[in-house]
Amino acid sequence: MASMMRSGTAIRPGGAGVRVGMRSVGSIEGCDQAPSAEGDLRDLALDHVRFGLCVFDSRGKLVMYNRAFESLYNLDDGGLYVGMSVIELIELRCAAGTGPNMAAADYARMREEAGLAGQAYDAEVTLRNGRVHVIHNEPTPGGGWVATVEDVTERCLAEARVRHMAHHDALTGLANRSLFTERLEHALVALRSPRSHEPDDWTPEADGPEAAAIEDPLLAVMFLDLDDFKIANDTLGHAGGDEILRQVTRRIAHCLRGRDTVARLGGDEFAILLEDLHSPEQASDVARRVIDAVSEPILLDARVSRIGVSVGITICSRLDADAEPALLLRQADVALYQAKSEGQSTYRFFQDGMHAALARHHEAERQLRRALANGDLELHFQPIVTLDRRRIIGAEALLRWRHPEHGMMPTAEFVALAETSGLIGELGAWALRTGCAQAARWPDVRLAVNLSPVQVRQPGLVEQVTEVLAATGLPPHRLELEITEGLLLHDSLATLATLSGLRALGIGVVLDDFGTGYSSMSYLRRFPFSKIKVDRSFVANMSSDVGATAIVEAVATLGQRLEMRVCAEGIETEAQAKLLSAMGCQEGQGYLFARPCPADAFEALLSFDRGSHTSH
Repeated sequence: MASMMRSGTAIRPGGAGVRVGMRSVGSIEGCDQAPSAEGDLRDLALDHVRFGLCVFDSRGKLVMYNRAFESLYNLDDGGLYVGMSVIELIELRCAAGTGPNMAAADYARMREEAGLAGQAYDAEVTLRNGRVHVIHNEPTPGGGWVATVEDVTERCLAEARVRHMAHHDALTGLANRSLFTERLEHALVALRSPRSHEPDDWTPEADGPEAAAIEDPLLAVMFLDLDDFKIANDTLGHAGGDEILRQVTRRIAHCLRGRDTVARLGGDEFAILLEDLHSPEQASDVARRVIDAVSEPILLDARVSRIGVSVGITICSRLDADAEPALLLRQADVALYQAKSEGQSTYRFFQDGMHAALARHHEAERQLRRALANGDLELHFQPIVTLDRRRIIGAEALLRWRHPEHGMMPTAEFVALAETSGLIGELGAWALRTGCAQAARWPDVRLAVNLSPVQVRQPGLVEQVTEVLAATGLPPHRLELEITEGLLLHDSLATLATLSGLRALGIGVVLDDFGTGYSSMSYLRRFPFSKIKVDRSFVANMSSDVGATAIVEAVATLGQRLEMRVCAEGIETEAQAKLLSAMGCQEGQGYLFARPCPADAFEALLSFDRGSHTSH
């Protein structure tokens, strides 16, 4: 009963019907009974493919299957036979413990209707035993379908581990900045929706206003910084400091509801997101509880340590829900600065009277506008090299602002300033145009230019890039545009359409800072990126963090399987370069090879590189 029928009609995707010889299990209408050497060979081939295969006819009856199909569903005991219906097959699987994680009849009806619809489709199905299968259905001529089944459980588990490591702090297990920002964005969207909110109780004994529906909910963003942590860290050592951070994490979490988000932003800085508040006083209560909990003595290696925590709070109502997460975090940070300045272990709300810091922000914005108009911005170029031969194959264009009074300004600061002030589109267009004009003078090396999410979401990007290439004469295949994972979280259809338009021009589209975003794994399968760039934070921690090493190795393997180049950023040591090359990363950049430099210095590096490789 476990052997296969003699023949049936299957379809190769995009091809004509082919006769597939199988071992006979009995007579069924339309089947050839004469054995053949060719049929035996096909039997052998089909029984040795790693994925399961089965074929149903136009009546929804099983026509053929291979041994892998039996094994995937634990049906090796002979219960499977040609001619059984879909529902009979599903019931057999349920008896074997490999049925779908839903009602058998409902699943069978869904599969049969989809199979007979005459359209190819893919489905990911979780079985009752926890395994995950990807099923691909392909219609056959005259009705019926061919289904292939692949067990992707291990891949799903690996991807889940990578996603968790990429979005959580390795030391404390808390959300990191990326995940906190994502949840804050979702909270702002929910706040804008006109509905009542049903909050969870603050404590087991809470009742009264906290338990009532909230017609006009608020949310709070809290920025926390530990007091005197540096002293404790220097006294106890880094291991002791790490344990203090873990204990502080548990104490903060104990003060919150299950639905609240607490994140470690870095060092001794934390953030808390509180949703569905009915008044700012609730945020005050949380702040007081956190301050009291953290200030309790910490016993570590028979030594008692005491630290405190200062808290800045900003409140957001539905009227303010269009605010950007970065603005709310900045307001909470300003409030934290005020709390610190007034004494430790206290909290302060952001108020308009605290606008001294924001006034400086506006002045910096004005100066950036002037710098853009006066040509005070520069592009520096950091070489991208092959890790095997160390040959320069490209350069990443990096913005620099040489301030007339303060010198070279930190790039992260003024780019963030440009994003919040609406200057990023103009700034990005300048960088693209200037970089392409410069790269057109070089020999055959690629130019990588960073695109902000704002640029990609703005209409007309494909047309803008087309015009720049035409004006500068840079061939499209020598331009790479880098995007970050955060871009993929929003407006996915519009985003993918824009990226597809860029790829259609012959331009490379690179996924930058891979592993720090939220959900890019699925997009790697949906969009043909030309390159993946491993974030520098993972490269820096490879020697001390097995999680970072696992992420880098997983990304390198993923790139190879998806035929995408992999570039590692932030390489500073020869050991890192060799390990990355061994993992399968083809390209790299970092201080080990060269720091970002002006165009003339890069051209000198390029000339030396070409001469060096020619002489060899």
